[in-house]
Amino acid sequence: MATTKGAGSKTPLKGKRKKSRDLSASPRLRVSASSSSSPASSSSSLPASPHPPLVAVIMGSKSDWETMRHADQSLTEFGVVHECHVISAHRTPRLAAEFSSSAEARGVQVIIAAAGGAAHLAGVIAAHTVLPVLGVPMKSEALNGVDSLLATVQMPAGIPVGTLAIGKPGAINAALFAVAILANTRPELRQKLHSFRERQEVEVRNATLS
Repeated sequence: MATTKGAGSKTPLKGKRKKSRDLSASPRLRVSASSSSSPASSSSSLPASPHPPLVAVIMGSKSDWETMRHADQSLTEFGVVHECHVISAHRTPRLAAEFSSSAEARGVQVIIAAAGGAAHLAGVIAAHTVLPVLGVPMKSEALNGVDSLLATVQMPAGIPVGTLAIGKPGAINAALFAVAILANTRPELRQKLHSFRERQEVEVRNATLS
């Protein structure tokens, strides 16, 4: 594991992912060359970090990682410092409240929250912070993710959650949405987004049917 580089930078964009399992220890950021490892299961108090991640990616279950690794990969491709954790709105309610309440003070600027079934994680997180919260409904066994979608999107007026598509498309778009939010004050990220869109257009224009 490697500590954050560019400590003197005002906007850390070094493509790292926070993977500390013991969050009471000094946070360390790891280069995300691959996303084969699972996210940390948060179980202790969350300290302030001098070089915090800009985006927090949280999910209600470790099984959600197969989908949410795509958000992790997308953020890494844009060079955005981020962290990934497993936090359950129902099984670890105090941790969920603590995590979201302290996120702003730790320097997090966007939270991506994924859950399935009775998918209350994004709403619970949003209730404890004024940071932008992006919800990703997970595909469920019972109702194929429709239950997750409705549980995430049907928020009462006053506590907004930006809800994305079910599953992998939602995970990727949540990361891109987070990048777009950060890009409002970071010209280098805005340029990366323009380049990303241009590459997409070229790929579609050059597509051939065999």
